[in-house]
Amino acid sequence: MSVDSVITNSDLEKPFRIFVGYDSREDLAFEVCRYSILKRSSIPVEVIPIKQSELRQNKLFWRERNKLESTEFSFTRFLTPFLANYEGWAVFVDCDFLYLGDMKDLRDLIDDKYALMCVKHDYTPTEATKMDGVVQTVYPRKNWSSMVLYNCGHRKNRILTPEFVNTESGAYLHRFQWVEDDEIGSVPFVWNFLVGHNRVVDGDPGTYPKAIHYTSGGPWFEAWRDCEFGDLWVKELEEYQKVKEKFDRDDDDA
Repeated sequence: MSVDSVITNSDLEKPFRIFVGYDSREDLAFEVCRYSILKRSSIPVEVIPIKQSELRQNKLFWRERNKLESTEFSFTRFLTPFLANYEGWAVFVDCDFLYLGDMKDLRDLIDDKYALMCVKHDYTPTEATKMDGVVQTVYPRKNWSSMVLYNCGHRKNRILTPEFVNTESGAYLHRFQWVEDDEIGSVPFVWNFLVGHNRVVDGDPGTYPKAIHYTSGGPWFEAWRDCEFGDLWVKELEEYQKVKEKFDRDDDDA
């Protein structure tokens, strides 16, 4: 039995698909992100890691990595509509997220008139490096692509084929230049709450994060042990580990 089966949702509706960027250096971050989604979702969800190694093995990703790519999913994220068979809506999210809100509430924001929806951050990082020392890059619409609701069946998103994603520039992809500005819907910032940038306002529950994004680095890296909201991630990690240990023991006893 897997940790995924700890929380079982109703099979009466098709699961809401959530594709999570996977980086081999951040396996624990992925596991905690997935656990936080499953734990709080009141609707059926399917959490799917996007692993570059598997995509390469299946001849779906072949571009060479350059020094500006901070993660293994810098480009593979844009294969989300393809991996979803260009059907329905799906979410892409970086693995360095901790979900505090219900995925139903995010799904309820969907508006079919858009090709995609995201938090439209106005964000310029102040630090030169992030995570485990990788270079911090600055570009327009930074962090927009870190959490995206994709209307996978939208005609504009059909351009996101493996061939296109493997050859188009990072600037073109991360700025969503295959769609018009009015085809990008807006999501409240609390669904991509940038640690160190966004702020909680006392007395305003509308500013409390529903998804914390440790964009510069999270507590799974030694240098970021004491980052803001790091205690919430550590608490979630400890809970995940206890649940995993319990079900591992149950499997051994079966």
